[in-house]
Amino acid sequence: MRPLRAEIYLNRLRDNYRTLKQIHGGKLLAVLKADAYGHGAVRCALALEDLADGFAVACIEEALELREAGVGKPIVLLEGVFDTAEYDLVDKHGLWPVVGSQWQLEALLNHDWKEPVKVWLKMDSGMHRAGFFPHNYASAYHTLKQSPKVSDIVKFSHFACADDADSGMTDIQIETFDTACHGLEGEESLTNSAAMLAYPAARRDWGRAGLALYGVDPFLEHDTRIKPVMRLSTKVFDERVLQPHEPVGYGAVFYTKRSTRVGLIACGYADGYPRRASTGSPVAINGVRSRIIGCVSMDMITVDLNGTDGTIGSEVELWGDKIDVNEVAQSAGTIAYELLCNVKRAKFVYID
Repeated sequence: MRPLRAEIYLNRLRDNYRTLKQIHGGKLLAVLKADAYGHGAVRCALALEDLADGFAVACIEEALELREAGVGKPIVLLEGVFDTAEYDLVDKHGLWPVVGSQWQLEALLNHDWKEPVKVWLKMDSGMHRAGFFPHNYASAYHTLKQSPKVSDIVKFSHFACADDADSGMTDIQIETFDTACHGLEGEESLTNSAAMLAYPAARRDWGRAGLALYGVDPFLEHDTRIKPVMRLSTKVFDERVLQPHEPVGYGAVFYTKRSTRVGLIACGYADGYPRRASTGSPVAINGVRSRIIGCVSMDMITVDLNGTDGTIGSEVELWGDKIDVNEVAQSAGTIAYELLCNVKRAKFVYID
């Protein structure tokens, strides 16, 4: 069988949750959108069920998958509903919808709720992607507050630049949020992973742990307080020796400079590995750092075996304990989120 494996360490997931909750100091949502950032939402939710204060997903389909698997903790719908009829499912399954637009608010108030609903009311504090503008926020808040259909309101917003320590944008957004929320009672939520780690002023009643929950440092600094949950690995299944000045792979974009042992591994862009992470992207062969040479193909990648004891059958870590997924993302000109969410065709092995 093809040897590409994604090992998911659920014990590390639990440890990361505990660490982030301690850092944040309040209640903490485990964000499981996009199939738990590619890690497997159901398995991750079940592993955290006895620890997490609640979960967050993007949409109703993701929430229903968790409910069908027996997950009973609160689930926040971060994008809210896309159709008024979805409020039937929100009501039936006890979900907490985000309300970030006027039509979502009006549809919620027009719905015949069986039980009063807890609403997460979103403010656009400066990202300008979704949410009520600050000058309209109090009006939306009071409209919901006056309705018997609403049990509680969590005031929240999302940061645009929390992972940029040199940007003043996050401080501006915190100030904007606090000014607009002045006098509005109830719980608040501001921190994503980056803000949780770097902006104490943003730590409120609820935190939202996303990337850091899976052991990836949003600041690209390899924070030792969190451990990588996914380890993607494969094996060398062929080997050849090329003399100096020989091309390797599609486009002949790489030429050997010396006698080179070239290993062929089972992984490619059809498996979600980024095609742009070609020559120079790091790998670990039997635990020794090496590199990709040549272009990433659909199903295969060529690696440099020189300086390692790698041969046919040797394990190659693409990211995990030896190779930080952020390094691979930087080699590809992208971010770790994209790499983790794109993994497919691998055998997922859950370890606890």
